[in-house]
Amino acid sequence: MRRAVETAFAVAALVCVTGAGWAGDREAFLAGTSMSCEACDLAGLDLAGRELKRAKLEAANLKGATLIDASLFRAALAHADLSGAKLAGANLNVVDAKWADLSGADLSNALLYEADLSGANLTGANLQSARLGRARLGQTDLRRAILTGADLTAARLAGTKLAGATMRAVKLNGQNLRDMDLRGIDFAAADMVEADLTGADLRGADLTGVDLFGATLHGADLRGAKFDGARLTNAILSDTQRDGATFNGALMPMGWEKE
Repeated sequence: MRRAVETAFAVAALVCVTGAGWAGDREAFLAGTSMSCEACDLAGLDLAGRELKRAKLEAANLKGATLIDASLFRAALAHADLSGAKLAGANLNVVDAKWADLSGADLSNALLYEADLSGANLTGANLQSARLGRARLGQTDLRRAILTGADLTAARLAGTKLAGATMRAVKLNGQNLRDMDLRGIDFAAADMVEADLTGADLRGADLTGVDLFGATLHGADLRGAKFDGARLTNAILSDTQRDGATFNGALMPMGWEKE
């Protein structure tokens, strides 16, 4: 009995010490004396413009936090909850945000060059004009996200979920989009020069005014897609399904109708 009581006291003491440690980490982080606040509760806080380079915030709760124009360069945010957070204009270059929850977050004009967002949840996020060059987006959920004017040059998109996303005027030059499900996506005025769309499902997609110069669409499903005013010069359209697709005013590759 005595041993059981002693064990209970020891566990309680450990919990108190651990809780005190977490509280200490949080206070030190907010005071700017520490860059480490793993698993801290920072939900809803105003951290706008804060210098948080290389901050260790794995599994932290930043739900609804304000981080507008903050610098999170190379910060560790794996598994962090940033749902609904305000990150407009923030510097997230080279950030590690694998499996983070950024659903509904405002990342407009954010810098995400070489950011690792593998497996992250970005459903409904606002990424308008965000710079995602060379970002890792493998298995990232971007359904219903707004990517208007975003730069995705050389980003890794294998396995990315894009259903319902808005991608008007997005930069996808040279991008590998082979076999991807791109049904119904709005790509109007996008730059997709020499993009590889082999076998892609583009049914019902809007590619009005898209620059597809030299793009490969071999075997792609283009049924019901809109290519009005698009530039398809030197593009490869062999073995495509085109029932219901429109090409009004589009610049087509030579002899395309014979393919």
